[in-house]
Amino acid sequence: MSKFSEIINKDIPVLVDFYAEWCGPCKTMSPILKQVKDNLQDKVSIVKIDVDKNQKLAAKYQVKGVPTLVLFKNGKQVWRQSGVLQKNELLSIITQAN
Repeated sequence: MSKFSEIINKDIPVLVDFYAEWCGPCKTMSPILKQVKDNLQDKVSIVKIDVDKNQKLAAKYQVKGVPTLVLFKNGKQVWRQSGVLQKNELLSIITQAN
């Protein structure tokens, strides 16, 4: 848990993708997240968290469905949404958080 706190406590936005290997929509999100990272490069950090392997963390952030995306800035949650989002939606949300 403390390592996760270090990861999300950055000056740049940190987008956390809570996902599961068995989840179809999560597989859809992977290439979208890669495009977002390619676009924003060092202006965002993207972290993938497998809810099956990190159940305590998923419970702490009340992740009920996957994929759930949570955006952190300086360790604080600034946005979250479940389900698949398009690249442009994510780019706009992350840019606003910067």
